[in-house]
Amino acid sequence: MATLQEILQWCNDTLKTQEFKDYAPNGLQIEGRSEVKKILCAVTASQEAIDAAIAQQADLLLVHHGYFWKGEPYPITGMRGKRIKTLIQNDISLVAYHLPLDSHPILGNNAAIAEILELENIEALDASERHPIGNIGYLKQAISPEAFKEILTERLGFNTIHLNANKKTIQKVGFCTGAAQDFIGKAAEQLCDAYISGEVSERTYYEAKELDVHYYACGHHATERYGVQRLGQAISEQFNLEYSYFELNNPI
Repeated sequence: MATLQEILQWCNDTLKTQEFKDYAPNGLQIEGRSEVKKILCAVTASQEAIDAAIAQQADLLLVHHGYFWKGEPYPITGMRGKRIKTLIQNDISLVAYHLPLDSHPILGNNAAIAEILELENIEALDASERHPIGNIGYLKQAISPEAFKEILTERLGFNTIHLNANKKTIQKVGFCTGAAQDFIGKAAEQLCDAYISGEVSERTYYEAKELDVHYYACGHHATERYGVQRLGQAISEQFNLEYSYFELNNPI
């Protein structure tokens, strides 16, 4: 058992949350029980994830996508109101980490992608960032764009969308999980052969062709289900707590 505040302090220090300018609050978003025995991890604080936390008698729901995003309406009503009401009624804390969990060099979503794809010599996609959100890595040997798509589809468990460029082989790869398709321009500036993210936009089709960077959309959910699991396991080991992961295979 650990206190909620002990867990929050450790997470905030580990992820250096105060050093990020984010689109939503990182850390505690809804306060529940002061003592934590079990944590449930999920990518997004959906109603199904909340119901799973209740069913598993979790004290804390740890997610990558929480609430209170910039631009959201202030009133807590409708779907979001129901979610928050359910958490409060069941005394379950909601803890969310967004950009800090993308960028962490060990626990982060991008770090996980690099390991899964066996990318080497990892560097920043944007060297001006104190904590780079995107990265560049290198395949051990150059392969065809078609072969790389097969690897992505198999290892990430998502039917990868490939937008073709002119390059015949791929070795230098830029990547940033989630909805970071617009970083393809940064990948082009760094002379990457390919760029990976989660989502894709209509404009990305033309950018891939004109910037000559192969683009691979591997799913927002599929590319961001690793960080919360790594963080949950790290918390479990640090405080000797039980944790589990709730997978809702979002096809987007």
